[in-house]
Amino acid sequence: MKKTFQLVIEGRHPDRLLEASKHEVRKYMARQRRAALPAGADYWDFACRFGVTEIDASPVHVATLIALMDAAAAGGATGFFVDIIGRAAHRKVKAESTIPLADLQS
Repeated sequence: MKKTFQLVIEGRHPDRLLEASKHEVRKYMARQRRAALPAGADYWDFACRFGVTEIDASPVHVATLIALMDAAAAGGATGFFVDIIGRAAHRKVKAESTIPLADLQS
């Protein structure tokens, strides 16, 4: 999904436009997560970019996307650009703790 969302449209309240844009982003990610995973993949990962314009967009973590949208609206931006690409990924095994179990119990 590559889209520029406008926050200033005549006859529409900016807060409603912000909520609609957040809803559209969440809806896209939910739809992508429902898609069938290819063999060998565990989950859908998202590569996201965010910026005031497409040229200014920089990579961001998917968990910070909604907060960045709120910050752009609070900062007085008239719009923002969001680019989300879903990709199948495989979870990495976490390394075991190096702390002995006896030290954790005391």
